[in-house]
Amino acid sequence: MKRILVLILVLVPTALAAQPLLVVNVSAPAINCVFSPTCKVTVTDLSSPIWGGGFLQSRHYKGLAGAPAAGRYVYEYRVDLRNSLGTVAIGAITSLTVDFGPDLMFDYNKDRKKDDVFVVTGGGLGNKGLTSAVRSGTKITFNFPGGGIAQGGAPGKGDSSFFFGLVSAKPKKVLSVSAANTLGPPLSLKAWAPQ
Repeated sequence: MKRILVLILVLVPTALAAQPLLVVNVSAPAINCVFSPTCKVTVTDLSSPIWGGGFLQSRHYKGLAGAPAAGRYVYEYRVDLRNSLGTVAIGAITSLTVDFGPDLMFDYNKDRKKDDVFVVTGGGLGNKGLTSAVRSGTKITFNFPGGGIAQGGAPGKGDSSFFFGLVSAKPKKVLSVSAANTLGPPLSLKAWAPQ
């Protein structure tokens, strides 16, 4: 009995430890070929406001028959503060935490290795990617570089993340996600995530 208790006490912290996910940079429209044999996808977007003029954009679509990710659900996110003005102080979103559950790995960048997260650094919107994505239990935290995604001092002068995404076997629901920031407590934002 003591051995079982010791084993449980040793394994529980390991199971709850943060696990880094594999993140790769990709380009659009090439990334769409993972989800569609014609390399074209039809998306559903949801937007949640941030600090007046900014927003979190979440995107959802399903992999089509004949594609590597056929029948799977794709979730993409982008923090856009290009038109959010910092009046007293310039704020920045430093990370985004989503209760995502298990993700499915695919070879997003055609290097014959499976990846967890893709970042669309070519052919799309944005100027900042991810420094890391870390799983802790069912939650995934996406970390932004260089002080985060910052507001601007004038319209159009703020940052936008690139779209970053991952795949699930489960369809979408709307839930609250947490955005850590430099101005105060984490923001609670609405986004698509797996059921």
